[in-house]
Amino acid sequence: MEQLLNEIRIAYIDSSVNELIPAIPVAASNAPYSMRFNQGEEFFVELDAPIMVPRLPIHHDVRKAIPDAQYIRSIRDVVKQLAESLPECFIGLTYFFDPAENLKPCFYRMFKVDDDIYLYLLRIDLLPRPFEVETISPGTNDFTAAYSTKKLFLESELIPLEAVMWESGRVKAFRIRQLISQTWIGETGKGYLLRGIWMDSDLSKFFTKLFVPTGKRLYPYYPLFCKYKTLCATVPVLSPDGRRKMVPLLHYAVRNLTPEIENIQNTLKNASFSEILPEFVAMRKKIPETWKSQLNDFSVSSYLNAREQKEYALDYADNKA
Repeated sequence: MEQLLNEIRIAYIDSSVNELIPAIPVAASNAPYSMRFNQGEEFFVELDAPIMVPRLPIHHDVRKAIPDAQYIRSIRDVVKQLAESLPECFIGLTYFFDPAENLKPCFYRMFKVDDDIYLYLLRIDLLPRPFEVETISPGTNDFTAAYSTKKLFLESELIPLEAVMWESGRVKAFRIRQLISQTWIGETGKGYLLRGIWMDSDLSKFFTKLFVPTGKRLYPYYPLFCKYKTLCATVPVLSPDGRRKMVPLLHYAVRNLTPEIENIQNTLKNASFSEILPEFVAMRKKIPETWKSQLNDFSVSSYLNAREQKEYALDYADNKA
């Protein structure tokens, strides 16, 4: 996304793509799909039937807010296929174009709890991945290959907002409520092996473990995680109900952890995350058991894929189903 400091900007909203979403029947249901993570901890869903992705331009001038007509036709074709296989995923969302990452069509919706606003952001990654797609026509230096695939890599997130910027009745940008001052700790190594040390991963573990029953393991799924220098939530269940159910948990976490953020950061600057850290143990005791049961319906299991690489299946037991 085009991001300036703590803002996510909307460059262009296309009506021809967005007109597909209100046409989805309210009672429509998603076709069967599986929620998974690859060996690199990237989230994807495996569809029941493949979708066809046409050739897309690899490069885009970020100064050009409006994409070419052919690009929009291609994105519309992909969204139309996805709306047929995953209709619940798109109900209530709005598509927008991101000039900085044109291979990732974006969709959003806002939620309000009390006086706080949360942004639901869905980004679909259309970059063809070796071994995960079947090539229909080869790519070039300027265009991706056309391909079919059952595996859809995406980011499905809830983000706390400080403000929403409007212009002529339309949303132009979202200002993120940044709760975390700094995630950089320092550097390690020398010369060409010098690398930075960041606490993002440890913060994600800290946030998630506070709300997971003792002994429950969800790696690599972090329902609550650090991104954009704030506390966000992952929404793996692609439906309006899946989005709504994660909003109260994030809202509670933001409200109750905001006063503790500085203490958490200071703790993780000096020690890697552990469930026996005194600061973690003390904070966890303050959280009511009802909030620790919100994630009981999720479980993770590992397996080897066809290339004998480790992957993870995320299962969700909907007790109301």
